[in-house]
Amino acid sequence: MTLLTVNAGGPVAVPHTDCPGGVTGIDKHPVDGPVHVADPGPEGTGGSGLAGDTVCDLRFHGGSNQAVYAFAREELDRWEQELGRPLRNGCFGENLTTSGMDLGGALIGERWRIGPDLLLEITSGRIPCRTFAGHLDEKRWVRRFTQAAAPGAYLRVLTPGAIRAGDPVEVVHRPDHGVTVEIQFRAVTTRRELLPLLLRAEESLHPVALATAREYAARHAPS
Repeated sequence: MTLLTVNAGGPVAVPHTDCPGGVTGIDKHPVDGPVHVADPGPEGTGGSGLAGDTVCDLRFHGGSNQAVYAFAREELDRWEQELGRPLRNGCFGENLTTSGMDLGGALIGERWRIGPDLLLEITSGRIPCRTFAGHLDEKRWVRRFTQAAAPGAYLRVLTPGAIRAGDPVEVVHRPDHGVTVEIQFRAVTTRRELLPLLLRAEESLHPVALATAREYAARHAPS
């Protein structure tokens, strides 16, 4: 399991976003050398966890529970075949492009060691948005991405550190609750009946997904 590239992007004005100011940092590119990764701070004020990377819409992106976004090269390759076009590392807005990892099968609360110091923890899958759809410029993109249910993973920073392309990715902890990124993603998108399962992972789950799961479970509790 390897980190193929570390990707970062700056603010770019585009017509296909409702981000404040009409700018987005979704178009990320591989960067050279070590990149420092740290907790960016709370949602609403904290941006990206990567030094040199920009999150433009702090309403829905960035912050401690979405500090880093990882996507598998294997999934980019699959989309290349389906879309019939090349997809470079970083083009899905991911900070980390990985190789040899099944991110859909990774667990909420799973912890990764990258480089000598960085420790990350998975919090949720990525929900596609209008900016992502406009960036890819593919028909019905949000629906297609959602139906594929391979959203990549958001991670929080437990221990800061520097990373670079080629670093091994070591899974140092896997919880035993069985709630994968794919299950979490399906629960909050197309399979709402799965929401109560997410409560098994409440210690690590993204707070928004946790609140949704709790509300659903309360509404559907036996009377």
